[in-house]
Amino acid sequence: MRTLISSAFISLDGVVEGPGGEPGYRNSGWTFKDMEFLPEAFDIKGREQREATAMLLGRTSYEAFSPFWPDMEDFSDYKMMPKYVVSTKLAEDGLVSNWGPTTILRSLDEVAALKGTEGGPIIIHGSAALNRSLSDAGLIDRYHLLVFPLLLGAGKRLFSDTDKDTQKLRLVEHEAYANGLQKNVFDVVR
Repeated sequence: MRTLISSAFISLDGVVEGPGGEPGYRNSGWTFKDMEFLPEAFDIKGREQREATAMLLGRTSYEAFSPFWPDMEDFSDYKMMPKYVVSTKLAEDGLVSNWGPTTILRSLDEVAALKGTEGGPIIIHGSAALNRSLSDAGLIDRYHLLVFPLLLGAGKRLFSDTDKDTQKLRLVEHEAYANGLQKNVFDVVR
């Protein structure tokens, strides 16, 4: 069984929307505005690229990342990595040709089937709605969270507000940085 890892920049109050400056969100760009950049706080991002063997994205994140990430040196390890996009709307002709092999999955059942295949970890970037659905379905195995010392109020959240049984997590790695960022890596307890 492959490990499904959710990787997110998240505010202290759980918001994941618009971290990089995406248009349409009031606080867009919150990961770099008034925040001292400390390279060591982002070391986990390089490790994710080296350790992941596939990437899983929702349609909206795929459409946001695919015009830029294939040509960015910071994401070069992802270029030829297999990608899976979970979408009921995206058509094959909506896929870019310069970002390695990409497969469209039409349901969470197909994600569960992918997890059952041979191979290493699958990383999820962005994809707030997909993350909530995967979490509610019990398909996420690990969370890589870079928690920013901000309260953003309104915005898309990483976790749903679905009424469900308690889900326990085990903290397996953590670090606090001088700029207030915290790295928290949690395994989902089954």
